[in-house]
Amino acid sequence: MNIQKIGIIGAGTMGSSIAQLIAQSGYEVILEDIKEEYVRAGFTKIKDRLEKMVGAGELESKEKERALSNIKTVQKLEDCKDVDLIIEAVTEKEDIKKQIFRELDILCDEETIFTTNTSSISITRLASTTGRPERFAGMRFMNPAYDMKLIEVVRGLHTSEETINILIAVSEIIGKTPVVVQDFPGFVSNRVLMSMINDAIYCLQEGVTSRENIDTIMRLGANHPMGPLELADFIGLDTCLIILEMLYADLGGRYRPCPMLKKMVAGGKLGKKSGEGFYEYR
Repeated sequence: MNIQKIGIIGAGTMGSSIAQLIAQSGYEVILEDIKEEYVRAGFTKIKDRLEKMVGAGELESKEKERALSNIKTVQKLEDCKDVDLIIEAVTEKEDIKKQIFRELDILCDEETIFTTNTSSISITRLASTTGRPERFAGMRFMNPAYDMKLIEVVRGLHTSEETINILIAVSEIIGKTPVVVQDFPGFVSNRVLMSMINDAIYCLQEGVTSRENIDTIMRLGANHPMGPLELADFIGLDTCLIILEMLYADLGGRYRPCPMLKKMVAGGKLGKKSGEGFYEYR
C-alpha cells in the first residue's frame, strides 16, 4: 500500500507536533480537530516552530513554506475520509477515542490503516470498535515528535504483518527509528518511564532530597537529558496521573499514583502548560 495522505486527529500538543513532522517529510496532511480555534492554534504552533528553525539556520525558508503547504486544517472527521493512514492523537480518554474510530470506520475506505498515539490504552480494545482490527495498530510518538527519534509501533492482537511493515516504512521515511512491541499495559516506554516519575515524586514527598537534587541525580548519574520531575512538568502532571491510574488498574503495585501528584493536579498545578508544577514557568 502506498501511503500518500495522512490524517491527524487532534491538533493539540502531540497532534500538531506529529503533523509538523509528517508535513516536513513530504506527506500531505489533514489536521482535524472539533473546533476552528483548536486547529488554528495547532497550525500556529507549527508555523512558529518552523519559523524558529529558519531563524536558527536549521531550515530553509522554502522548506518551511513547503511544509506548511502540505497541511490542510479541517473540523470534521468526514474531511479525513480519503486519507491512507489515520493517526489519532486526542485526549487520553478511551470512550472518546472509541467514538472517533467508530465514526472513521464508517467514513474511510476499508484499506485505510488506523493508528493511535495512545500512551496506555489497549490497542486491541480500541481496534475492537472497528471492522478492521488487522489494519489497526499503535503508533506511539515521543514528545516532541518532531525532535524525538523513537516511534513505538504497537501490535494489537489482530494487527497484520502487512500493517506493521507499512508503519515501519512510514516511520523510517519520516526519519524515526521504529521499535515493534506487543499490546501490554503502558507498552514499554510508559511502563518504565511512569514508574520512574512516580518514584521520583514519592522521593520528594518523603523528603529524601530536594526536587533539584532528584533531577540532577538522574541527569548526571543516569545520563538522562532531563530529570524526572522536570520531565513530568513537560509531559503534563494531569497526563502523568491519567497514565499512572491506568497502569495501576492493570498492574497494581508500584504504579499507585503518589498522593502529592494527585494533590497537585487537583490544585491546578499541571506543569509547564499551566505555568506551575514542580517548577514555575512564568
